[in-house]
Amino acid sequence: MKNQNTKRMTLFALFLAIEIMLFCTPFGFLQIGPLAITLMHVPVIAASILLGVKEGMALGLVFGLCSMIKATMAPGITSFVFSPFVTIGGISGNWSSLLIALVPRILTGYIPGALYSLLQKKGMNQSLGAGLAAMTATMVHTVLVLGGIWVFFGEPYAAVLGSARDLLMGLFGMTVLTNSLPETVVAGLVMAALVKAIRVPSVKAVRA
Repeated sequence: MKNQNTKRMTLFALFLAIEIMLFCTPFGFLQIGPLAITLMHVPVIAASILLGVKEGMALGLVFGLCSMIKATMAPGITSFVFSPFVTIGGISGNWSSLLIALVPRILTGYIPGALYSLLQKKGMNQSLGAGLAAMTATMVHTVLVLGGIWVFFGEPYAAVLGSARDLLMGLFGMTVLTNSLPETVVAGLVMAALVKAIRVPSVKAVRA
């Protein structure tokens, strides 16, 4: 039991280190246009599926905090949507920025683990289940982030981009095609391979 618990803790520490490494390098957020392609969701999803939803949500919180810190320390024209400490062109972030930065990322740590567990109970193949859970979580993350921007910052977000709010849906659609689809595919492929390569004792096994 001690060795199993040590393996889980070591793997969590590894995922945490990867998350921080991605944050500290350009690979974490690849800026393309007003939004960024990110790889930081991958360790979060991996922790959720391989270790459990608690570990996934903890890494999701780290992901969200890193996003807020990046938006605060190296702000772009739309960084106010992720940080309450940023003012761009007279437009300031607020408590809603924390919701957008944190809630979707924490849920990214919950959804894949919960969905993967459900699919395993239904008898789905491990790799297929992990890939599907990862892709679903990534798309839900995108919808929640873009939805939060639309609800809380629709007008100011459109203003800093020199657009009208009515045109934001078109912009968000392009974001899904150019940013979210690559993130979704990467997450699915990585998890489909990783779940076969790594065998982690379940929480029940550790506590038995």
